[in-house]
Amino acid sequence: MNKLLSIFLFVVVFYSCKNNAISYFDQEPPSTTPKLFAPSVVNTKNIELNVVFNYDNTEMFFSRIVDNSFVIHHSELINGKWSKIKPIKMYSDSILVSVACDPTITKDGKTMYFLGVDPKLYKNDITREKLYRIPPDIYKSKKVNGKWELASKVDFSISTEYIETYPVVTEDGSLYFRSNRPSDKGGMHTYRAQYLGNEKFANPVIINTKTEKKELITYVSPDERYAITNGQGKFQITFNDNGEWTKPKEIPLKYENNWRYYCPYMSSDGKYFIYSRKYNTPEKRGWAGVVKGEVYWVKADELLFATQ
Repeated sequence: MNKLLSIFLFVVVFYSCKNNAISYFDQEPPSTTPKLFAPSVVNTKNIELNVVFNYDNTEMFFSRIVDNSFVIHHSELINGKWSKIKPIKMYSDSILVSVACDPTITKDGKTMYFLGVDPKLYKNDITREKLYRIPPDIYKSKKVNGKWELASKVDFSISTEYIETYPVVTEDGSLYFRSNRPSDKGGMHTYRAQYLGNEKFANPVIINTKTEKKELITYVSPDERYAITNGQGKFQITFNDNGEWTKPKEIPLKYENNWRYYCPYMSSDGKYFIYSRKYNTPEKRGWAGVVKGEVYWVKADELLFATQ
């Protein structure tokens, strides 16, 4: 191979790798010490939570509390530049106070599932405390001609009169979520609904994660090889061993007192663990008392997979 050809191939490979590099808002990637994710872009003086990306890392989503509403925001990677952060309108103009959070995106990037609260169950003058007590459901929005449409509730086998939270869509379109719907075991459990196509799902079945302290799945890898659970204010990881989930092992973060850790997520390249945490005033429990919400990211390989 002559020298000129060698130089040409080097340049092609170099720029190919450079163009395929994943962009995270020009941030310096974190090490094994967690860092705030995109300060002033995602993390602001507002309460923010649950950063997620689509499969090809060209659209980023997160939730922000604005005027007592949970509002999903997003940014798109266009010609190598992230667009300005904008809210996504999920409900009609007549809805002044609403809940839309915990987005999860299908592989084709055209369907978003998220946690929502039925606007018909409350009035616009509802207090923040009452709004957060209404049982949430799982909603979906379709992206048509580059725009996310108004949301609708997922079919009755998924969204019921009971609590449904933390939707996570897998590579084949199936949904994991948590629900306290009636079952032989009672209480809150992780469910999986196999995707059948044409926006239909099989009846959800309970997933046994061999928990001891009510750890429930809140994130599943697209190939369902591993999942992250949440219990006792900490994260755990469990692996799928030929259809059986292993006993969850704690992810060794430095958990700070008085903060609640939730909304685990893995970056689309599998390199970074992204999570949220919130701080409550001592006087109020639940979301009504949250005064600070932040999103962090940290290098994942040693933190998560050394436990396998």
